[in-house]
Amino acid sequence: MKVRRSLGERIFQVCNYIILSALIVICIYPIWYVVMASFSDSNALMSHSGLLLAPLDFTVNAYKKVFENPMLIKGYANTLFILVVGVTLNMIMTSLGAYFLSRKNVLFMKPIMLFIVFTMFFEGGIIPFYLNLKDLHLTNSLWGLIIPFMIQTRNMIILRTAFSAVPESLIEAARIDGAGHITILTKIVLPLSKAMLAVIVLYYGVHIWNSWFWASAILRDRELYPIQLILREILLQNDMSSMAIGGDTGTQDAISQSIRYATIVVATVPILCVYPFLQKHFAKGTMVGAVKE
Repeated sequence: MKVRRSLGERIFQVCNYIILSALIVICIYPIWYVVMASFSDSNALMSHSGLLLAPLDFTVNAYKKVFENPMLIKGYANTLFILVVGVTLNMIMTSLGAYFLSRKNVLFMKPIMLFIVFTMFFEGGIIPFYLNLKDLHLTNSLWGLIIPFMIQTRNMIILRTAFSAVPESLIEAARIDGAGHITILTKIVLPLSKAMLAVIVLYYGVHIWNSWFWASAILRDRELYPIQLILREILLQNDMSSMAIGGDTGTQDAISQSIRYATIVVATVPILCVYPFLQKHFAKGTMVGAVKE
């Protein structure tokens, strides 16, 4: 039976639709603007003002400039290596740590937990961290971007909450059958926490994909540059070109502007393509442990 709504409820619903539609436009338009600008003619883009709903004199020259860089493919390969190996080690170490913290009756659990949480608020600083990497011979190596970052405390605590939600009766039954901790973790806890694992994979993946600071600090060989440093280099080169003496400053500024948008698209699209495959787990995973019975 169709429920008849009062006038106030209908007005409230219409207002909700209007507000949510406006929020959708506000969130989507900047992305749309960047994509359209990346396919626009440089000179037309420089002279344009106001909303940009379609490419201006459609062209792919900006993308040609970006992909003309011979280091682009190498940068993608380096980033994929860091991403695949890094996320794999991230998940292994984070899962082991979260499983330990989620177990009942662990000796000195509160002091251990306080010590772990302490690292979220206080750290040694950039210079001591760099000196440690140097002493461990991890500078100018892709492993220097993987090994020191194998665990993020925040993600481990989030995963610990998900592991704690696994019914203790299942774990006790497995112990009675002779299962050890590794078997319990791999056969019971991890399969029952797939949603949260997908969320943590996304967190680690986005973090690694967007990271550039430590790569710029410890890498000296250009052959080791990840994609973010290559794209940053492209932007800096075009910014310097726009400042070149004796050149057509207006044209150089226009080229630099269009390349900037194309660079943003090249850096963003791969990680956006992964999100739809994890999105169905995202809402469920982030709500794990939010409500306790």
